[in-house]
Amino acid sequence: MFSRIKEDISCVFERDPAARNSLEVLLTYPGVHAVIGHRFAHGLWSSGLKILARMVSNIVRWLTGIEIHPGAQIGRRFFIDHGMGVVIGETAEIGDDCTIYHGVTLGGTSWEKGKRHPTLGDGVVIGAGAKVLGPIKVSDCARIGSNAVVLKDVPCEATVVGIPGRVIAPHSKVREPKERPHRAAMEKKMGFDAYGLTQDMPDPVSNAINGILDHIHAMDERLIQTSCAVKKMGGDVDDCGLPEIRAEDIEGISESAEEGAEVDSKE
Repeated sequence: MFSRIKEDISCVFERDPAARNSLEVLLTYPGVHAVIGHRFAHGLWSSGLKILARMVSNIVRWLTGIEIHPGAQIGRRFFIDHGMGVVIGETAEIGDDCTIYHGVTLGGTSWEKGKRHPTLGDGVVIGAGAKVLGPIKVSDCARIGSNAVVLKDVPCEATVVGIPGRVIAPHSKVREPKERPHRAAMEKKMGFDAYGLTQDMPDPVSNAINGILDHIHAMDERLIQTSCAVKKMGGDVDDCGLPEIRAEDIEGISESAEEGAEVDSKE
């Protein structure tokens, strides 16, 4: 158990740039206190001393604001950043190298006995305020966005955002702006960068705008081709220009997309 506690302390330096030394982490990080307390409480729980384990868990909850049921199974190098308001249920299982932020709930959706809480794979990151509910599986290296509500299984390396949670394409499949050369002109015309996405910041609003603009571009190209063909056949085609897309017409959409990207980048 002591080797795991040592790992729990050392992993903080990899995930929190504010950490300066081991003594500071040991004395002032409530997330570390909660994990250490859980290691002890879980040992008591596994030994059959369940009432004593619950008492230790309640003391840790009172001191840190983090509630971890002593029956929960937590892997190595688990880090809770900030921590206040975190709730982890009895049958939750957490893999190695996972990180969760304040306000996260790993909860159940049933009053039935048995497995009713989530299982997290290795390397999972859950943003502040997210709720992962039910006996679902969040696979290795997945990311849960801030305030998302996840009720279904999450595949490896995917990102989930929104209420209810929507799975975004795995990071390796996120399309880069350079793959769509026509987008730069459209972005300039619209007055905002709708494609300001990186592999670390997938955003459902921006993705929706991406798809709409790609469709509009394809329709424009097809309309031009059709008009040229009609002219060659001697038809009368109205050459009046199409109405401009004004930035003020999409101001709310642009602000939502930018705000969502900013929140994800902070986490």
